[in-house]
Amino acid sequence: QKYNDGDGISNLQLEDLVGLIQNTEKNILLLNQARLQAMEHADKILKEKEALQRKINILETRLSETNAQHKLSSEGNVSDSPLLLEFDVLKEDNILLKEDIEFFKTKLIEIAETEEGIFKLEKERALLDASLRELESRFIAAQANMMKLGPRDAWWEKVEKLEDLLETTANQVEHAAVILDHNHDLQDRLDNLEASLQAANISKFSCSLVDLLQQKVKLVEDRFQACNSEMHSQIELYEHSIVEFHDTLSKLIEESEKRSLENFTGNMPSELWSKISLLIDGWLLEKKIAYNDASMLREMVRKRDSRLREAYLSYRGTENRDVMDSFLKMALPGTSSGLHIAHIAAEMAPVAKVGGLADVISGLGKALQKKGHLVEIILPKYDCMQVDQVSNLKVLDVLVQSYFEGNMFNNKIWTGTVEGLPVYFIEPQHPAMFFSRAQYYGEHDDFKRFAYFSRAALELLYQSGKKVDIIHCHDWQTAFVAPLYWDVYANLGFNSARICFTCHNFEYQGTAPARDLAWCGLDVEHLDRPDRMRDNSHGRINAVKGAIVYSNIVTTVSPTYALEVRSEGGRGLQDTLKVHSRKFLGILNGIDTDTWNPSTDRYLKVQYNAKDLQGKAANKAALREQLNLASAYPSQPLVGCITRLVAQKGVHLIRHAIYKTAELGGQFVLLGSSPVPEIQREFEGIADHFQNNNNIRLILKYDDALSHCIYAASDMFIVPSIFEPCGLTQMIAMRYGSVPIVRKTGGLNDSVFDFDDETIPMEVRNGFTFVKADEQGLSSAMERAFNCYTRKPEVWKQLVQKDMTIDFSWDTSASQYEDIYQKAVARARAVA
Repeated sequence: QKYNDGDGISNLQLEDLVGLIQNTEKNILLLNQARLQAMEHADKILKEKEALQRKINILETRLSETNAQHKLSSEGNVSDSPLLLEFDVLKEDNILLKEDIEFFKTKLIEIAETEEGIFKLEKERALLDASLRELESRFIAAQANMMKLGPRDAWWEKVEKLEDLLETTANQVEHAAVILDHNHDLQDRLDNLEASLQAANISKFSCSLVDLLQQKVKLVEDRFQACNSEMHSQIELYEHSIVEFHDTLSKLIEESEKRSLENFTGNMPSELWSKISLLIDGWLLEKKIAYNDASMLREMVRKRDSRLREAYLSYRGTENRDVMDSFLKMALPGTSSGLHIAHIAAEMAPVAKVGGLADVISGLGKALQKKGHLVEIILPKYDCMQVDQVSNLKVLDVLVQSYFEGNMFNNKIWTGTVEGLPVYFIEPQHPAMFFSRAQYYGEHDDFKRFAYFSRAALELLYQSGKKVDIIHCHDWQTAFVAPLYWDVYANLGFNSARICFTCHNFEYQGTAPARDLAWCGLDVEHLDRPDRMRDNSHGRINAVKGAIVYSNIVTTVSPTYALEVRSEGGRGLQDTLKVHSRKFLGILNGIDTDTWNPSTDRYLKVQYNAKDLQGKAANKAALREQLNLASAYPSQPLVGCITRLVAQKGVHLIRHAIYKTAELGGQFVLLGSSPVPEIQREFEGIADHFQNNNNIRLILKYDDALSHCIYAASDMFIVPSIFEPCGLTQMIAMRYGSVPIVRKTGGLNDSVFDFDDETIPMEVRNGFTFVKADEQGLSSAMERAFNCYTRKPEVWKQLVQKDMTIDFSWDTSASQYEDIYQKAVARARAVA
C-alpha cells in the first residue's frame, strides 16, 4: 500500500509537471509572436533609416551649393549691403544645419545600436527556446528513469544535470532581462533629440524636414516601447514557469527517494548486483573473508536479498571495510534454485569484439542473468580492448598463480562490469606478454596464448573456492578447459561443475603438434589417442575434438548447422560428433534487442517502429544523402549487405548481387572488408568501377554507426553464405524492416522462410531464399523480391511489418540453455 501511495503522488506531480511544460510552451509561442513583431519593427526602422539618410544627403548637397554661392559672391565683390546681410544669415543657417546633420548622424548610429540590441534579444530568445526543448527531453528521460527506479547514484546524477540546466536557463533569462534594461535609455535619447530639435535655430526651408524627422522618431519610440513591454511580460512568465518547475521537480525527487528505500528488489539493476558479487569475490581472493562467509553472501546475491542492496547503497562512498562488516553481520545460510554459471571466452561485446562470439557472450549472459542465475564472465585482459566499455574497472590486491611450461606464473586479476555482467580479466605476468599484442587473434603462438589463458581461468575459479554449477567454454580458444577440468582440477577436489562447450564455427578447430599440450600441464600420452584429442585427419592434436569428448554438453549455434556438421560440414569431426550425438544439439542464437532496436537506436536520423514506417523512409533518404546516392526516386529499392568478405560468405555471389541490383534498377550498399588481400583488391576494383555510378556504393571497412544506418535504410538485405553456422545480420535486418534474401544453409535456414513457398504457413514466411550456391539461384530470389516490392507495395509493407515484430531476442535461446544446464546439474547431483 505504501508503494502504491508513493506511486500515486509521483504520478500526480508528473501530471502537474506536464501541465507546467505545456504552459511554458504557450509562453514560448507568445515569445515567437513577439519576436516576429520585433523583426517587423526592425525592418521598418531600417527603411526609415534609409529615408533619413537620403534626406541628409540632400541637405548636405544644398549646403555645398550654398557655400559655393557664398564663395562666388565674396569673390565678385558684391557691395550691396542687403545682399551681403542675406548671405550672412544664410551662412549662419548653413552652419546650424550642418550641426543638425551631424546630430542626426549620431542619432542614426544610436538607432542602429538599438537594432543590434533587438537582434541580440532575439538570439537570447532562441537560446531560451532551445533550453526549454532540452529541458523537456531531460525531463522525459528523468521520468523514464524514475519509473524504472534505477540506481540512486545514477538518479542523483541525472537530477544534478537537470539542476545545472535550470541554473543555466535562469542565467540566460537574467541575461535577456539585462539586455532589455540596457535599452531602457532609448526614451531618454529620444527626449534629448526632441529638445535639441526644438532649441535649434533652423532656417525656414528646413522646418518641414525637422517636423517629419520628429514624427518618424516618435513612431520608432512607440513601436519599440510596445515590443519591449511585451517581451518583458513573456520573460517574466517564463521565469515563473521555471521556478514552478524547479519546485515540483524537487518534490518529485524527494518522493523518488522514498520509493527507492521501499523494501523490494524487482527493479534493482543487474549491474549493481554484479558489482556486489565482484566485491564479495574480491574480498575472498584477497583473503579478507572466509570461504563460508563468501558462500553465504553469494547465496544472498542470487536471491537478490534486499538487505544487501540497502547496505550497499547506505555505505556508498565509505571504506570497503564498513561495507564488508555490514555484509558479514547479515550473512545467513540459505538455498537458491538459481545456477552459478561461469563463461570462459576470448571475446565479449562490446569490450572485446571480433565476431559473433562476442555478441553471444553478452547476449546469452544477460538473458540468463534476468532469469535469476548468477552469471560471471572470464576474459583475457587484452591491451587493445575497449576499456571505456567497462564500469568500475579495478585490479584486485591479489596475484593468482597458474602453471605453464613447467613454471608457476603470476596473473593480475581485474574486475569490472560489462553490460551489467560481472567480468574478470586475467593479465598474465608472463615474459611473452601473451595479450599485449595490440590484436585479439592472428599471432604465431595463438595456441600457446589461449592454452595459458584456459589454465589461468580454471585456476582463478579454483582458488576463489567457488561452487560453480556450469562452466561454459566457447570455440577452440577455450576448448582446453574441458580436458583440464576433468584431468587436472577434478583430482584436486574442484568437481562441482559440469562443462558445456559451444563451437560457433567448425571451420576453426585449434590444431597443433601433440607435444604442445604439455605447456598447460595436460598429459600428452594420455590425450594423444583417436578417441580423445588426436585429430581425425592428420594426426595432430585437435582442441575442439578434446572439448567434444570431455564436455558434458556440446552445442552449436543453430539446429540446421548441427545437422550439417554431422556430415561434410564437420570439417573432419563428423564421426566424433556422431559418437557423442546424445549430448550434442543446436540452439539458434538470438540478438541483443536492446542494442538493435530501431525505436531507440541513437545512430538513426529518425527512430521508428513497425506501426510507423515513415522513419524508415527518412533514414533511407538520409543514407542516400550521406553516401551521395541518387535520390530522385524515393521508392527505388535499396539493397544492403554487411559482411566480412571471406569465402564462407559467398564473395562471388555478393559480387553478382551488385551487378544484378544495377540490372534490376535498384541501389546497392556494401559495408565490410576482407582479411584476404586478393579479395580486398578485387572489391576495391569493383568500387573503382562504380565510382561514378550514383546507385552503387562499396565501403570497404567496418563502421558500427554506419551499419545501423544501412540496416534502417535498406529495403532488402543480402546474405548469400556458402555456409553460415547461425548468422545475426539477417535477424538484425528483419528487426529494422529490411527483408532478407538468403541461401538456405545453417542458421539462415532456421530463421528465414521463403515468401513464395506454399508448403510453409503464410504467417511464418518472412523473406526470399535460394538453395544452390550459384548465380542463377541468387538471381531468381532477387527477381522475386524486386517484383513483390515494385508490383505489390501493400503486400511488401505487410511483410516488412511482420518481420519487424518477430522475436529474435535471447529469451527463447536462454531458456533452452537453462533447460540443458539444469538437466546436467541434476544428473551430477543424482550421481553424487
